[in-house]
Amino acid sequence: MTESRTLRVGALTRVEGEGALHVEMRDGIPELVELNIYEPPRFFEAFLRGRAYTEPPDITARICGICPVAYQVSACNAIEDACGATLDPELLALRRLLYCGEWIHSHALHIYLLHAPDFLGAPDIITVAREHREAVERGLSLKKAGNRLMELIGGRSIHPVNVRLGGFYSVPTRADLAPMAEQLRRALDDALAGVRWVAAFDFPDLTIDHEMLALTAQRYPIEDGTIARSDGPSFALRNFSDHVRETQVPHSTALHATLDGRRHLTGPLARYSLNHHLLTPLAREAAAAAGLGSQCRNPFRSIIVRAVEVVYAVEEALRIIESYQRPARAFVPVEARPGIGHGVSEAPRGLLYHRYEIDADGLIAAATIVPPTAQNQAAIEDDLTRVVTSGAELDDATLTALCERTIRNYDPCISCATHFLTLTVHRR
Repeated sequence: MTESRTLRVGALTRVEGEGALHVEMRDGIPELVELNIYEPPRFFEAFLRGRAYTEPPDITARICGICPVAYQVSACNAIEDACGATLDPELLALRRLLYCGEWIHSHALHIYLLHAPDFLGAPDIITVAREHREAVERGLSLKKAGNRLMELIGGRSIHPVNVRLGGFYSVPTRADLAPMAEQLRRALDDALAGVRWVAAFDFPDLTIDHEMLALTAQRYPIEDGTIARSDGPSFALRNFSDHVRETQVPHSTALHATLDGRRHLTGPLARYSLNHHLLTPLAREAAAAAGLGSQCRNPFRSIIVRAVEVVYAVEEALRIIESYQRPARAFVPVEARPGIGHGVSEAPRGLLYHRYEIDADGLIAAATIVPPTAQNQAAIEDDLTRVVTSGAELDDATLTALCERTIRNYDPCISCATHFLTLTVHRR
């Protein structure tokens, strides 16, 4: 007798944006596995066309309220590349410091408020707080430290207003940063405690074989770097679109990206696995004590990797503050010129690519933005297929809950990914 099962989740919870889950099985074998992203497209790439070359950092920051700095930095990197601008080292350090704030607040949000309930059998953070009040307060304190750092450098924590091409509108003094250092020193203790806390969770067994794609640099990659991959030769940033291709699928308003025609993974697991040696000694020690090796290929354990990256980001922020020299100028001039520029950075969720073509009038002629979640969708669906195959004996409610957990491993930013539609604008 043929047995058919259908698993549906109409609205995923504890993710950013609007998505659904649809699984169809026959005799224990998955025949259809879809992450349905139904949030309306947002047209960012289309309405950037015709805007001044100075505008993308502010406009693209509105793609996401959780990781606006990622969009600002990738946009700045791309446009500065097109215009041939080189930033002073002190300005680059300040940009990295701002990005550290985003990593701290975004990772803390995901670890404590969105992901931890999955491991504690709780539906939400309110329930978790009843039994783990100290841990939740620690997470909120970490998030507050990250937000404060973004406010101090960026002017505010959501959609910072102090970022511009070539640097910043204003830069802090050493005295301005001194109180922040005190807060970060306390945050480092919280971050280390956070690694120990999540390491004690029980993790489902799942080993993935996705190719990994991340930046690498002289330091653990955050605000810039060169492209590295786990299963093939690296490639130049200008060739990104030759390797990472986006295609439309019927069940999603976000494009699916592949790496040389195959699914791939970007984000904390990829960053960690390709750059473990670039972590600070303290972060490496915390990772080892938590049971991580030099690579991690279990997506359920990504919560540990994020906690280790919080340790690193706090340490890195302290290092930059302690060696901070106020820049002689708040920004370097970035003069418009015709050309194409490419920019990348490591958003908390993974590699974020921007490409801009600037015309002779200093206007954006074309824009391409490839967010991490678009790159990870094929990997997420493959993970779901493995989970429902191995868990076919589970009842519908239990298996559906496990599928939701599988999606949340990736901290998908659905809102970031929904801007695929082609829009033709006729200007008169």
